[in-house]
Amino acid sequence: MPRLPRLPHLYDLLLWSAVTAPPAVALFEFPPGQPLFVARAAVPLLAVAVLLCRRRPLTALGIPVALGLAQSVELLSPLYWPALAAFAYLAGRRTAEIRPALWFFAAVAVAGLPLCTIIGRDLWGWPQMLLVLLPCAALPWLLGRLRRQYAELVGSGWRLADRMEREQQAVADRARIRERARIAGDMHDSLGHELTLLAVRAGALEVDPSLDARHQAAVGELRAAAGAATERLREIIGVLRADDEEAPVVPSEETVEALVDRARQSGVDIRLARTGAAGGLPPMVGPAVHRVVQEALTNAAKHAPGGAVRVRIDRADGRLSVSVVNEPAAAGAPPPGVASGGAGLVGLDERVRLAGGTLRTGPTPEGGFEVAAELPTGAGAGPAELPAGAGAAARGSGSGAQPSTSARELERARLQVRRRLTQTVVAPLAALAGILLLMIPVSLLSSSFSVLDRAAYDRLRVGQDEEAVEDRLPVFTRDGPPDDAPPAPRGQRCAYYSTGVLAADAYRLCYANGRLAGKSVVGAKE
Repeated sequence: MPRLPRLPHLYDLLLWSAVTAPPAVALFEFPPGQPLFVARAAVPLLAVAVLLCRRRPLTALGIPVALGLAQSVELLSPLYWPALAAFAYLAGRRTAEIRPALWFFAAVAVAGLPLCTIIGRDLWGWPQMLLVLLPCAALPWLLGRLRRQYAELVGSGWRLADRMEREQQAVADRARIRERARIAGDMHDSLGHELTLLAVRAGALEVDPSLDARHQAAVGELRAAAGAATERLREIIGVLRADDEEAPVVPSEETVEALVDRARQSGVDIRLARTGAAGGLPPMVGPAVHRVVQEALTNAAKHAPGGAVRVRIDRADGRLSVSVVNEPAAAGAPPPGVASGGAGLVGLDERVRLAGGTLRTGPTPEGGFEVAAELPTGAGAGPAELPAGAGAAARGSGSGAQPSTSARELERARLQVRRRLTQTVVAPLAALAGILLLMIPVSLLSSSFSVLDRAAYDRLRVGQDEEAVEDRLPVFTRDGPPDDAPPAPRGQRCAYYSTGVLAADAYRLCYANGRLAGKSVVGAKE
């Protein structure tokens, strides 16, 4: 079974068929007096243009331009207008840079001036060529460029959407990882606290005189195992504290009183004093108070076993103060054997900061240690009341923040669309206005250089050789006959010359068989 041609080749074949149809038809019905060889050369040359239009679209566009100029220096022959429009559109569609195309159109426009003046001997042919070039080549090129830019914008939009989707997936993955890290960190704090209290209880039993040596040894092993478990927990989970936490997870609904009672039941000498109202606390403040007391009790059990602990909570004037002070370690009290990771107070400071408060830690004059926090209890308590500089990331979306990458690309795409639409509309109008303005000096020059002197006109004789007549004529002919001039005689070719600058009438010289067949004055004075 024969292979079907590939789609690009099929498209090229259809394009070649479409652009060669007008000159191919004209070969059979060509107007008299027109250069037939141009139409014959157009069929293979346009095939070359089709082959070049993918890699060298401007070179391909030059071929129908050259064919049109060879047919008529004013590009007035409609045989090559479809080819001009098609290859101009493809040039705009397939050319990335705009500058080569501008140079190409400028070169064609500049080259048209000497072609019209020297070959066509008609200065008015140049504005006519520009007026044909504008809709047949410049406008299709703009449409092709707009189509290319639209495709680029659509492609960039899909790429941006794909990148944003991947970024959102990455953000979701990071959020899940961060959430797991926060949960692991809270599990480290809670289990570390429980294991520390277990070690404190075991230490108290280890020195209990009512137990024999065998039981004391077993309790000592239990205390050592609790310390080893805490150390292992810190190694496995505690390292996650290095992650940047945005919002901690509330570990439990346990009250401070229940926390103090559990510590007291573990053998810790602890007292709690509370002043002020006992109403509910904001969502971020309650867990922060619990964490302050929990971390302070854990540190006291680790570093000052047997020492008394005093917890004080004062609430007044929209503020809540928490203070946990432990005395030095009791003499002879065995250490719990629990290692310290050194990150507990750092995490506690972050927890208090996120609740809108401040944390203060340090030794007391009596040799103990104090952990104190000041927290807001108003309705606006939370990250919104962070100190200056602490919430820069949260405030990054304000008016003074830099726009995001997607926002910048969206604004750039909008500017490009507006600019390109403006170019598509304004550029042809500006070119048309320029051509119309150009016609004013061209009209003056054409009228000046196409004036035939009356004496030279009188010396012309019907029957003279055409070459001898042309030696006495001006460089340019008039831009067509006057509006009220009669039609040219059948079978004769007529040229018109001005009787004066901006004159309404004209001299008409008609030729037949290489000789002057007639002369007359036509127009307003006829």
